[in-house]
Amino acid sequence: MDVDRCYFDTSYLVRFYLRDAGFDAVRQLAASVLPASARHGRLEVVAALHRALREGRIKQDGLRQALEQFEQECRSGALHWLILTEAVFSRAERILTEAPATTFLRAADALHLGCAAENGFTEIYSHDRHLLAAASLFGLRGVNVILSP
Repeated sequence: MDVDRCYFDTSYLVRFYLRDAGFDAVRQLAASVLPASARHGRLEVVAALHRALREGRIKQDGLRQALEQFEQECRSGALHWLILTEAVFSRAERILTEAPATTFLRAADALHLGCAAENGFTEIYSHDRHLLAAASLFGLRGVNVILSP
């Protein structure tokens, strides 16, 4: 039986390792799909975990455990990493160039959106309001399963 792939940005991936708001909903969704993300998301996860250490949300031992779990899941194929091709960069650059002046979109998020679109995804799962707002520019539907308080 084939497992459906869903594109998760880093705001969702990091919830596999931190008990941030909505982690339970993200983990429940991930239990029935294969999470996919752009390759730069690996570095973003490591940076987000280190940020949690810096902010005092986890201790050094918690960081070590989270990184070990993350590396094991990367090695086992539990997370599917997509290559950032020239087509991804070209799409992101073109769309940012043509985007309305009111669009707020960081370069790394544009790469997530471009990568999802170039790889045939129709939806992108995220908790980032700016990424979700820009998803339609890339022909994607932004989805957030995390309930706001």
